[in-house]
Amino acid sequence: MSDMEVQITDSQEPEVPAIFKKADCTVTLKFEDVVFRIKKQKGGFLGTRKNSITEERMILKGVTGVVSPGEMLAMLGPSGSGKTTLLTALGGRLGGHLGGTITYNGEPFSNSMKRNTGFVTQDDVLYPHLTVIETLVFTALLRLPNSLSREEKVMHAEAVITQLGLTCCKNSIIGGPLLRGVSGGERKRVSIGQEMLINPSLLFLDEPTSGLDSTTAQQIVSTLWELAEGGRTVVMTIHQPSSRLYYMFHKVLLLSEGNPLYFGNGVEALDYFSSIGYTNSVAMNPSDFLLDLANGVSSDNSEEDKLAVKQDLISAYKSKLADKLKAELNETSNQLSDGTRHKQFGRWCTTWGQQFSVLLHRGLKERRHESFSGMKIGQVLVVAFLSGLLWWQSSDHLQDQIGLLFFYSGFWGFFSLFQAIFTFPQERMMLTKERSSGMYRLSSYFMARSVGDLPMELVLPTIFVIITYWMGGLKSTLWNFLETLSVLLLSVMVTQGMGLAIGALVMNLKSATTLGSVIVLTFLLASGYYVQHVPAFIAWIKFISVSHYTYKLLLESQFKTKETYRCGTNTTCLIGDFPAIKMVGLDQTAISIVSLFLMLIGYRVIAYISLMRIGVPRWRC
Repeated sequence: MSDMEVQITDSQEPEVPAIFKKADCTVTLKFEDVVFRIKKQKGGFLGTRKNSITEERMILKGVTGVVSPGEMLAMLGPSGSGKTTLLTALGGRLGGHLGGTITYNGEPFSNSMKRNTGFVTQDDVLYPHLTVIETLVFTALLRLPNSLSREEKVMHAEAVITQLGLTCCKNSIIGGPLLRGVSGGERKRVSIGQEMLINPSLLFLDEPTSGLDSTTAQQIVSTLWELAEGGRTVVMTIHQPSSRLYYMFHKVLLLSEGNPLYFGNGVEALDYFSSIGYTNSVAMNPSDFLLDLANGVSSDNSEEDKLAVKQDLISAYKSKLADKLKAELNETSNQLSDGTRHKQFGRWCTTWGQQFSVLLHRGLKERRHESFSGMKIGQVLVVAFLSGLLWWQSSDHLQDQIGLLFFYSGFWGFFSLFQAIFTFPQERMMLTKERSSGMYRLSSYFMARSVGDLPMELVLPTIFVIITYWMGGLKSTLWNFLETLSVLLLSVMVTQGMGLAIGALVMNLKSATTLGSVIVLTFLLASGYYVQHVPAFIAWIKFISVSHYTYKLLLESQFKTKETYRCGTNTTCLIGDFPAIKMVGLDQTAISIVSLFLMLIGYRVIAYISLMRIGVPRWRC
């Protein structure tokens, strides 16, 4: 991947290829009587389903419209009016109780149409430590087909940067809440650029101007207007656009509690509402006036009349616009272009190996700042030296050395578990976004994530053992050292897998950390160090305890049954008879190793299966 880095940093500014100036094919989007319902459980004893009542709520109530190539449709409405739900349905990402008809050039949503569709979510889900060019290049390497060489994919990313006006910040990091990076408008353009890489004919955007100042919002919408001029069909939700933005929209859809109140040309909206008796008495932003109407507020009505205003607007829409709109839908040409109808796409854009390589490279670039942060390294070093001083040259004190080995098991059990628990909950939004785009297989992501974490997971325990092993006075032979280190590293990988499984199962940081703490503490208590005479009815816990097998193998790496220790002034005793060792035993080494390897595989299988329910791909190349 080093060649790619050279191309990213040293490539010249390319001329924007024609492919980005004009869409490959055109798409006419039609939706007729779109209805969406959700079912909610209400009541029940202590939140259970027993004696609960199932309520059905209608989110969309018969929405109709048509958007042609070269047009930009803006969906307006107050919060909760159903804008995002409708956008998600039109983008082919909404399941459940969806009714009505949605067609693309007269056809239902298909694999070919998925390949020609871009979807920009409201939240910009981007990696904060990657630069703008790195973000787009990695996306290009994953989303563009293998018919293009790697150099051509990089050139496509450069072309998108030029087209979206991101050249000045191409080498700046994205940034985040606690990390200074590019501006909000530039972040939004990066998100749009990720979808523009596939040169979509149909582009959906959810609140692209949310949280931006008026000037930046103007730049974003101007960019989208230019994309529409290239023959693309652009559909967006927008909450409260300025007057300048409003008059850039070719068509406007006004929603109120899931009901359509207006669909048509934006410049004709005020004339329509004036014709049914609703006129703005003062000069104001057209979108503000439309939102007031959607909320049931007119210039001369009271609070009690809001419901009546809404009902009047809904009735007016049905009597004056609905039939006219359906006639327009019937007249619209639905001929599917040859490029969309006949072009076939494979199941995935890239091979498994390419996905693994790109994801591994991207993960190492993004997480190197966090994995090898000064705080984590300092934490391990401080604990290592403190432990070495506390157990300084304790070779003559058998109980102390046993305590040091148990501390190895306990400390790294907690440390590696909690490092891993945060992995998937923190990446859930990114995983959902990218899997919904069909960027890669879940298996390639999972393997790249697991392999990418190994340096952090293995380097710090190795440093810890190197420091504490010699300071603590453990056996000085190379074999004993390597055996101790190997056992600890195996234990670390097992507890890492446990953390991945817990995080993937729960997907809530607070709940996951609580569950992880309970499990690790239970395993530590049952490991044989704190309680040597465990009651039979609960002794089974040790057989599933990572800490038990780790502690047992660490003891076996230092002590043998026939070795002796000084148990009195002039007497020696067998190490195998020492109470703390006898309870755990120094035999069945193979069983302990096999058990840890089974856990190593088992926990990761659980994590993988748990991730399969997140972000199931809905479109692919």
